[in-house]
Order: sequence, then structure tokens, then C-alpha cells
Amino acid sequence: MKRSKKTPNITEVYRLLEAEFGVVETPLTFTKPYELAIAVILSAQCTDERVNQVTPELFRTFPTLESFAKAPLSAIEKKIFSTGFYKNKAKSIQGFAKMVLAEFSGEIPKTMEEAIKLPGFGRKTANVVLAEIYGVVEGFVVDTHVKRLTKRLGFTKKTDPVQIEREMMKITPKEICRNLSLYLIFLGRKYCQARRTFCSDCPLSSLCPSYSESVS
Repeated sequence: MKRSKKTPNITEVYRLLEAEFGVVETPLTFTKPYELAIAVILSAQCTDERVNQVTPELFRTFPTLESFAKAPLSAIEKKIFSTGFYKNKAKSIQGFAKMVLAEFSGEIPKTMEEAIKLPGFGRKTANVVLAEIYGVVEGFVVDTHVKRLTKRLGFTKKTDPVQIEREMMKITPKEICRNLSLYLIFLGRKYCQARRTFCSDCPLSSLCPSYSESVS
């Protein structure tokens, strides 16, 4: 059974999710800025849990950007095999390491314009890295959870992540963009999964236009 509701107010959604999840951090584990970048590259078509299982050994084997840049691709591929698309990801990781060293003196650039030039960096990766490392918010992170939930909540009818990002940036105060994206990711994992929803337990049940009263 569906309830007919209008699209909720973005700040009200944020308030409810903040009450539910509190202070949030990226679920990817890292100790150095470039490690986060590599982890985000690995997260494409892969769960964060799997990435976090792979990266400790990966970063022990290749402890510096230089080691990633000089390693045989096959050695990187072997360490990241279980994340899927390992050949393309290994090329992106090595290309990223080489470009950061050669063109940015070993430091990840601080602007979107420069960051998206890095191998393996689309807007999603750049948005995550810029926000987490530098506190720079130039966009809205759109992963599979955010793509799904922004549609279910009525914020967009778009399916392209770049178009979704543009629409979310129009309605979201810049100061909450980083946290709201993370909140939607956590919401998607816990209550609003792709194949199963737990609407009656969801903190947004009072205002979600896609609320279902069917038993979860």
C-alpha cells in the first residue's frame, strides 16, 4: 500500500537522518590521503566491506605512492582481484600514483577541475576525496544508494549520476551536502535496500512518498 505524499523538504530529511546516524565518517578505512583515493577507486562495483578487507594487505605491500607507480601491474592485480574489474582498477591505481607524483608533487589536487583529470577519478571519487581530505565540497556524492534513494524520495527523476548531482546541489545547502550523501548511503544499506525495504522502521517513514505499509 502506498501513501501519497509530496516530495519532502531536504532540511527535514537531513534533520531526521542526523538524529538517526549522528556523526558520520566515510566507511572506507585509510591512514593517508592517497589511500582513501585508492580505496574509492576500488569501491566501484564493489562493497566497502570488501574494499576494507583488501586494502590493509594492499597498503602493506605497496606502502608508498612510488611503490604503486613502480610495481608490476600483475602484482597490484593479484592484491585487488576480489574487488572485481581488477585489471582496469590496477591500471587506474597505477596511473593515479604516477600522475600525482609527476604533476602534483605527490599531493592530491584540491580542486574538482584538477582531480577529475586523475586516472580512476570521476566526479564521485573526486567529491569523496576532496570532502574527506580537504573539507572541500564542490558537489554531491552519488553512488548506487544515493541514486536509488533520491528517486524514491522524489528529489529527482533522473538516472544519470551527474544529472542527479546537479539536481541535488540545487536543493541542498552546501554545508550539509557531505553529510547528507553519507546519511543516504547509510539509510540505503540499513533500511532502504535495492531488493528489500524496511519502511516501518525507517526514520523517514513519516514523510517518504515511497513509503510502503507492506511487511518488510
